[in-house]
Amino acid sequence: MYEPGAAVSLLQGASAAAAEVFKCILTRGPISRIDIARLAGLSQAAVTKAVAPLIGVGLVSDRLESQRDGQPGRPANPLMVVPDALVCLGIKVNADEIVGVATDLTTRILASDRRPLDSTKLDTVVDALEATVHRLVDLLGERAGRLCAVAVTVSGDVDTVGGIVRESAIMGWSEVPLAAILTERLSRDVLVENDVRALTIGEHWFGVGVGTASFAIVTIGRGIGSGLHVNGEVVEGAYGVAGEIGHLPLTPPDRICPCGRRGCVEAVAGTPAIVAEVSRGHGRELSIGEVVDLAHRGDPLAVRTFEHAATVIGTAIATLVNLAGPELVIIGGEAVSDFDLFEEHLRAAFAEHAFGAAGRCRIVTRPHTFEDWARGASASAIRRLAENRG
Repeated sequence: MYEPGAAVSLLQGASAAAAEVFKCILTRGPISRIDIARLAGLSQAAVTKAVAPLIGVGLVSDRLESQRDGQPGRPANPLMVVPDALVCLGIKVNADEIVGVATDLTTRILASDRRPLDSTKLDTVVDALEATVHRLVDLLGERAGRLCAVAVTVSGDVDTVGGIVRESAIMGWSEVPLAAILTERLSRDVLVENDVRALTIGEHWFGVGVGTASFAIVTIGRGIGSGLHVNGEVVEGAYGVAGEIGHLPLTPPDRICPCGRRGCVEAVAGTPAIVAEVSRGHGRELSIGEVVDLAHRGDPLAVRTFEHAATVIGTAIATLVNLAGPELVIIGGEAVSDFDLFEEHLRAAFAEHAFGAAGRCRIVTRPHTFEDWARGASASAIRRLAENRG
């Protein structure tokens, strides 16, 4: 029987060793006690001591699925998390839309909600976030009693510890104490995280990062973002900023970025910059769909603009790989659906600027829906709970 309150209290009061045991089971399960001891650097006795209360509150199981269904079967040594023991909400804030999901402890989506934004004004966004939370709770039904965490992700410089959006060019926000505002509005603790870092946390715990020592995610679209996973951990930076390749000064200083600085990658490679450049050349305002169509039909300006953007992004990725040395770079974001317009020149620029063995880093595409981004938010909340980060 699930005991949500007891489960949360247990995790919040867990020792470092117990938290590490639960994390191993959550991200690696089914897993044996021997393997947990090896990965966590603990004795088998310490693992056994940590596991018993986890089983007692229904967070972990050491029995076959068939046994839980009342069917015959022998007890299995491997331990696994009970996914439905707790529920988390993850919400991605876009400039024009809120996307929210309710997930289990493995970030499997149980319910989802999308609602448009007609403004990025803080009051409008907070109202929409509150409505999204209430809708997801309604959709969960009786499972809402297992809700243990809410996380919201936003593009930009986010102070996760303080819950402050220090700067978000896309939202037009500066020094917004979003966590405090939402916590007061919802009467529930809310985690606020950078959206790309949350996506990276999701891949680290429940995606490609489980079997990959180091990787980077680069997102291309309205913004150019990146997240780093190195030596088994997501790089967060001393001040909460790390891997911001969209703001590397790799373009001419006459190009002004949405962040207000000059020469950023995003100033020529973000979707708004690409659309603005082609629109100016054609003397009329175009949509991104029209610009993509022009490029596919061979319009010289559109083709040249995408090629320039691709070259700058490829150079930025090479810079990232030269510095951090990941074995894999995953390219995602809304513009990945048009990656054919970027690929040749992006890969050529990467090959030109990658130093030595860094050029062996693989670059692959992996489409992420906005529900996947919201799952990343949920993963951030699960990580905070599992690692007892407070």
